Amino acid sequence: MSTTGELFERAVSIMAKLRGPGGCPWDREQTFDSIKPYTLEEAYEVLEAIDNRDWDELPGELGDLLLQVLFYSQMAHEDSRFSIDDVLDRLSNKLVHRHPHVFGDVTAETSADVLRNWETIKAEEKKKRLEAGGGKAAQPQNPDSALAGVSSAMPALLEAHKLSSRAAHVGFDWPEIGGLFQKLQEETNELKEELRLASSGTCGAGASPANSRMKSGLPQSSSAAGQHVPEEFRHRVEEELGDMFFVLVNIARYLSLDPESALKKTNRKFKRRFQWMEDRLREQARAPQNATIGELEELWQRSKQQES
Repeated sequence: MSTTGELFERAVSIMAKLRGPGGCPWDREQTFDSIKPYTLEEAYEVLEAIDNRDWDELPGELGDLLLQVLFYSQMAHEDSRFSIDDVLDRLSNKLVHRHPHVFGDVTAETSADVLRNWETIKAEEKKKRLEAGGGKAAQPQNPDSALAGVSSAMPALLEAHKLSSRAAHVGFDWPEIGGLFQKLQEETNELKEELRLASSGTCGAGASPANSRMKSGLPQSSSAAGQHVPEEFRHRVEEELGDMFFVLVNIARYLSLDPESALKKTNRKFKRRFQWMEDRLREQARAPQNATIGELEELWQRSKQQES
């Protein structure tokens, strides 16, 4: 049986062959930028396999994610920038350095202790990198900020989670979860008020036909969603909606839940129930657009009941 090292070396050599002369035309054409979307896609497929507890599929999905690491490393090696050896060496050194309670003489009795040590070590590493570069190399804005290093390129829910977690680590947090629900109600009311103002036509030349459909501040038909908020109000409504999302992310963080995973599960639940409705209508040679809202609501409640 092959060792772990032998299996890893085989994967590295296969990647090199795919990129080399006589290799795969598609693989040889790829760049760092062209495969970024695949990296994100593979990461989400790993999460989906975990959510589904699909242990047979998970090794394959993890392999696909590992392929991304090999791909980037091979391209970097071809440009004489770094190699997979550098990646592994940096990873091993980082794991040892950031776990002094395991590989050193630091004490950490709880996971909270570990996280505090982790943040302190990361801050020290960042300071050393800046000093090594003469304080001039690629400094982020406000490098001493507790929020420095949180990438704006990550999905918004994850970015919000990381930003609020960093702030919480330095004491900027709600003392109890009740305050978060009060904040959510406050933000909900502010959004309703913006929608009320938009629907009243106070932004300009009176109520438009679109505004007249917003009697309660919400569109009556989802088919025209996104067309009802006058442009003068759009940026304010968007801001209030963003505030609501941020509070919801904080609630998830407070409960030690991943907001992305929670939303993904709800998406799958909605998809499952909606497709059940479609199947029932298809049995009658009908489609959702041919049913009344009352019929759709009845089917929706039935779809929920048949899952319980």
